[in-house]
Amino acid sequence: MTYATTDTYSYTVSDIEKVVRRFAADLVMIAQSSGAITENMARDYAHDVEMLAKKEYLKMVDLTLSCGPTEVRAVQYVVNTSEGDIEMSPPGGVLWPRVENPQFRIILSYTNAYDATARMEMEGSLKCKWVPTDADTSHSNLVQSGGRTYASNGWEMQRKDFTS
Repeated sequence: MTYATTDTYSYTVSDIEKVVRRFAADLVMIAQSSGAITENMARDYAHDVEMLAKKEYLKMVDLTLSCGPTEVRAVQYVVNTSEGDIEMSPPGGVLWPRVENPQFRIILSYTNAYDATARMEMEGSLKCKWVPTDADTSHSNLVQSGGRTYASNGWEMQRKDFTS
C-alpha cells in the first residue's frame, strides 16, 4: 500500500525577506524623521522581525512614538498568510514628527508556535532583548489614518497608521 501527501505553500522565505525589507525601509524612515531611535537600532529591530517571521513566529509589530505619556504616532504591521488577492504598496508615508523627549516603543506579538522551546532556540539569533509587556496597543487616543499592504505571493504585512 502506498500513501502520499503534498504540502503546498503559497510563499517562501524569499517572499518574507522581500516584505520585511519594505518594513525595514519604513522603520529606518521613522528613525530618521523622528530622531527617536538610531538607524542602527531600527536595523536591529528589523533583523529580529525578519528572523521571527521566517520561523512563522510573528503575528504583529506595533511601533509607537510618544512625547511623555501622550502618543503622537503609531503604526501596526499585521502578518497575514491567507491566500487571496493582495495588492502591493510601495514603502513610504511614514515620516514622523520630531518631538521633545521622544519615547519610541516597539512591541511584537507572536503566534502560538512561539513557545518556551522556540524562545530558547531563537535567543542567540536575535539582536534585541525582548521582554514581556502588557502595554495597550489599541491607540485609542489616536485616529487610524490609512495604511498600506506589503506582500509577496501569500505572505503580507498589512500596515495600519495612527495619528493624533
